[in-house]
Amino acid sequence: MTISASHLTHFRSLASLNPPRLVIVVAWLIFVGLCLAIAILFVPWRQTAQGGGQVISLDPDDRPQQVSSLVEGRVDRFFVQDGQLVNAGDPIVKVVDLDPNFLERLAAEKAEVQAQIAAVEQARAVASIDVGRTGQLFSEGLAARRDYEQTQIKVADANAKLAEARAKLKQIEVRQMRQSAQIVTAPRGGRIQNLNAQAGGALISAGTVLATIAPEQIERAVELFVDGRDIPLVDRGRPVRLEFEGFPAFQFSGWPAFAVGIYDGQVRSVDPTPRTDGLYRVLVEPRPGKPAWPDRRFVRQGGKVLGWIQGDNVTVGYELWRQLNDFPLNFGQDQVAQKAQETSGKSSIEKKK
Repeated sequence: MTISASHLTHFRSLASLNPPRLVIVVAWLIFVGLCLAIAILFVPWRQTAQGGGQVISLDPDDRPQQVSSLVEGRVDRFFVQDGQLVNAGDPIVKVVDLDPNFLERLAAEKAEVQAQIAAVEQARAVASIDVGRTGQLFSEGLAARRDYEQTQIKVADANAKLAEARAKLKQIEVRQMRQSAQIVTAPRGGRIQNLNAQAGGALISAGTVLATIAPEQIERAVELFVDGRDIPLVDRGRPVRLEFEGFPAFQFSGWPAFAVGIYDGQVRSVDPTPRTDGLYRVLVEPRPGKPAWPDRRFVRQGGKVLGWIQGDNVTVGYELWRQLNDFPLNFGQDQVAQKAQETSGKSSIEKKK
């Protein structure tokens, strides 16, 4: 229906309206924006569970190891410096006992106990001969039972003294072994990361950390800490997008195809229990067939990582609704997929029948 110029004479207010061109443009922009906003709600979106973490080693032996003192005493000297490469068995530090003559006194005590053992063994041998001789005389009626029993008692006493002396000798040998471990060596090869300089010249106890060794040739992995809300739907093999510290990256978490500077991984395992803060640890390994992670000298063990564990494709509108309601990944989608599988399975069985 159109209004002619003659009719406008009857509607003076309508005829007097002459909106500015800017208002018309703004109105059209608002209209187009609303249309685009509604259209975006139906655009596909890749769900993700975000978490921060760090680079670690899969092998526990390749993680930083602390070198501790095995005995109490005083640090005499360090054989290495910070940042130095060492091999397994290389000396790290020398710890001396507070008593410089302690090992000599242990050796003298050990010699004394060994002499006692030799004397007791000789006495037992003589007592054993007496037992045999007295037993022969007792069987012939030439010796009393009491004399025969006394010789047996001497053998039993000698055995008890011998067992006691041997136990004392074992204790001395254990103390000697512990005190002889005054040269603390590297448990494995790596680089000296930190020396406990405060322990130099000070009195230390057994178990005091003296140095830290960080292996360099390691098989890397990433540990991410994810909110427990999304963990039930994070399983082994899920693809993960990783952003390493120090590497410029740009991406839309829901549109992985637009990512720049992002590396690929996959979920290796998920811890069954959370940490004290409620976050679960997710181990991520390199994804086969994808570009390798940066070189070890650029991404070292302990470097920070930001990761996005990918879920299924949904619409942007559904994702906004999920985020506003604080629902986990794929809320309600698994049940729908399971029902669809059950329905398809029943239909295939009916067709076979």
